[in-house]
Order: sequence, then C-alpha cells, then structure tokens
Amino acid sequence: MISTIEEAISLIGDGTLLAVPPDYAGVSMAATRALIRRGGKGLRLVALPQSGLQADLLIGVGMVAEIETAAVTFGEAGTGPRFAAALRAGTLRVKDATCPAIHAGFQAAEKGAPFSVMRGLIGSDLIKVRPDWRIIDNPFQSDDPVALIPAIRPDVALFHAPMADRAGNVWIGRRRELVTMAHASRRTIATVDRLFDGDLLADETLAAGTLPALYVERIALAPGGTWPLASDKAPTDAAHIADYVKLARTEAGFAQYLDRHILTPQAA
Repeated sequence: MISTIEEAISLIGDGTLLAVPPDYAGVSMAATRALIRRGGKGLRLVALPQSGLQADLLIGVGMVAEIETAAVTFGEAGTGPRFAAALRAGTLRVKDATCPAIHAGFQAAEKGAPFSVMRGLIGSDLIKVRPDWRIIDNPFQSDDPVALIPAIRPDVALFHAPMADRAGNVWIGRRRELVTMAHASRRTIATVDRLFDGDLLADETLAAGTLPALYVERIALAPGGTWPLASDKAPTDAAHIADYVKLARTEAGFAQYLDRHILTPQAA
C-alpha cells in the first residue's frame, strides 16, 4: 500500500486511461515528473473536469494519445501551449466536453450505471462531435428530450492529498471530486505530504473528509507534491507558471524547462 513514487506509477502503463483532477484540486506533480522521467506512450487522459500544467507537460513530451477534457488552460495566461501545438500538428485526439458532462460520466461509473442523464447539452454544437452522447425521449414524459452521457471508467486515478494513514485511508478534505475519481476508477494512486499517526476514519474531525483505503491501491510520500500548483497550505507559484507558459510556446523553450525542472537530478 505505502510505496515509492516509482513503484506507485508502475500501475500506469502505456495506453492507460488516466484520470486527473484540475489544477486547484490536488494534482500530483511529483508523480507527473516521475512519469516523464520514466517515459511511456499512448496515455489517454481524462480530466475531472479540466487540466493545465499536468496535461500540458505530458502532451508536450509525447506521452498522450488522447484527452477528454473541458479545457487545458492556464486561466488568464491562456490555453496550454503544448496542447495547442499538438492540436495544430494533429498528434493528439481530443474528446471535447463540458465540465458538467465529464462530472456526469464519472458519477455514472461511481454508481455502477451505464450512463447519466443531462439536459444542458441539448442544442449544443458539442453533440455534433460527440457521437457517444445520445439524445433520447424521456420514457416517462412525452416531448421531453434528454441527453445520455456514457459512464467514464478510468483505469487509474492519480492525485495528491495532504495526508494518509498507514492503513491506506487518504484525507482529501473538501475536494469531493477526488472521491468521485476514486470511486469511478479501477485503481487509485495518491501521493501525500505526510503520514498521519493513527486511524483517519476513527477521528471524528477527519473522518468525513477521508477516502477509505478500500478505494486506494498505492500511496507514496511526496511532501509538497503539488508544486508548482496549489496545495492546502500554499497557493500556485504564479511566477513559475508564467515562466512555463512563456518557455513552452516553443519546442526549444519547452526542452529548456524540462531540463531545468524535470529531467536533471536536482529538478524539483
């Protein structure tokens, strides 16, 4: 259960359907850097519901064949530069989606259902590019169309949390999307800042924010493992992100970033 990061990411092989959270909800950048150093190909990312630095890096190094997401974005800094470059080059398949639709797909898998039902997509141009989303008549009421979103069942969910105990329970606090990810996925890997001395589920204060070990296969200790993205103790390193976006606009700049922050032995 408790392992090194390298042992934990051994569950993520070529072609894995990998679920990742948004930049503000516990992204395991420590595991992402380890994945890049290890190498691989053909990953299929699904972001709940969007991604930024994590997806852009993995796409930039050529590890991603497909992504389902509402966006790969750095907010005011714009679209992920390596994501945009891959789109222009035609090397990345994108399953365009909306935030509610991706949540609906995960929630269907979480419940063991084949699909979820939505209304907000009806009339959207997205229906034209997502043949797997279906419009049907409400069987309980006439003249009432609804959209069906198929369940999203990732092979592996990967995220970072503040702490875990030695029994494998992981405290995620208020980030309930991480619970949905773990419930929907076949396996879950969590990196954590620290190990809790005791049983998280036995603590009346912490139990409500704890993901039980039943849903977690591997835990790796990685203090500060979300950096340069936000954690429960620190905001996003805005200067670092701005530097990344500037460098990653070109292949040479992206290579410089990789060498400086990921590939060299002293990289964070």
